[in-house]
Amino acid sequence: MTSTTIETPNVRTISTGCAGKYLAFHLGAEEFAVGVLSVREILGMQDITAVPQTPEYLKGIINLRGKVVPVVDLRLKFAMEPQEYTQRTSIIVVEVTGGGNARIMMGVVVDSVSEVLNLAADDIEGTPDFGEGVSTPYIRGIAKSKGKVKILLDIDKVLATSELCRLRELAA
Repeated sequence: MTSTTIETPNVRTISTGCAGKYLAFHLGAEEFAVGVLSVREILGMQDITAVPQTPEYLKGIINLRGKVVPVVDLRLKFAMEPQEYTQRTSIIVVEVTGGGNARIMMGVVVDSVSEVLNLAADDIEGTPDFGEGVSTPYIRGIAKSKGKVKILLDIDKVLATSELCRLRELAA
């Protein structure tokens, strides 16, 4: 009798440091989550002041109790089809690391916020290896919860592009 070896895709190992509470949200049919320690506030949609000559995904800025907060549409940032904002569309205000390790608030537009998850280390797997040329540094891991898969985002890395860094400096 011959034996067959089944190769499984490479998966980056996940540390137990990823366990904890996450805020889950939807972008289209996909579910994502960010650590609740980064979340400062959840807002309904409001008027966003456009900033000229910025990337399409950078919707502009809002005034949050006297503080200027840049707002990014995550659908557009992730190259997903744009969608009209609805009553369920929300802005999640997160605190991210800026230049010199300063903490800066930014808003991310999502289709809807769904729940707060408490994930154990056993619920989280590392990011699959998608092959050469595919980089996913903004994904902390993949969570399995209630029969569904959620992509855990490292929000600091999602919002770390050079355009956003310049905007974060304006907001500081």
